[in-house]
Amino acid sequence: MGLDMYLTAKRYLWSHSEQDKEIAKRIADLVEVEPDFESKFRGASFCPKEVAIDAMYWRKANMIHQWIVDNIQEGEDDCKEYYVPRQDLETLLANCVNALTNRDGDILPPSSGFFFGSTEIDEYYWQDLEDTVKGLEKVLSLSDDWSFYYQASW
Repeated sequence: MGLDMYLTAKRYLWSHSEQDKEIAKRIADLVEVEPDFESKFRGASFCPKEVAIDAMYWRKANMIHQWIVDNIQEGEDDCKEYYVPRQDLETLLANCVNALTNRDGDILPPSSGFFFGSTEIDEYYWQDLEDTVKGLEKVLSLSDDWSFYYQASW
């Protein structure tokens, strides 16, 4: 048990884009269905409309979770999925870099919660920030076609 945190990247597949049609066809082939891009009866045909990938995973990085609860979830810590605008991920990245550069744990303070892990500012805290920087840099290198969603489980 504990605080598990997920950032998912999703990309909508447009039926008018040849590249997206090809991606949808490949996915449909993998799950052994025939894609139907033209059907007016969406309930009776299969056509992949979205691709979702696990972009990041954290375990008990409670300082990151608290920042997201405060800045994305309007203070609601309810284990629901929330849309995270790209510019907010950029802000989180900048905060992580700032905290690491200045060795300032007050920028992203740890937070306590049900099985949230340690609230100490120790080597694990700094490692979580370093991992977050590396992960967010990679996530933010994705094209603007991708949307991001955060969900925690505890």
